[in-house]
Amino acid sequence: MSQEKVNRYKEEKANRKAIQAKERRSRTISKAVGGLVALALVCWLGYSVYDMCNKPDTTPVQVDAAALDEYLNELGAE
Repeated sequence: MSQEKVNRYKEEKANRKAIQAKERRSRTISKAVGGLVALALVCWLGYSVYDMCNKPDTTPVQVDAAALDEYLNELGAE
């Protein structure tokens, strides 16, 4: 090994605990943020479904019952 590689290895070995702690913190933060995003998506989806199911139907419905009335009149006439 060249002297440069030896020096780089020694420096990495000296700072190994700090490097590993930094990587653990980074993974923990990534998992926490991912969990929060997943939780937010699940809550948003649940609220959307709940709101869609419980929304009152305020659309007026119009029915043309003329054909039914004619049919019932014909049955009564016989």
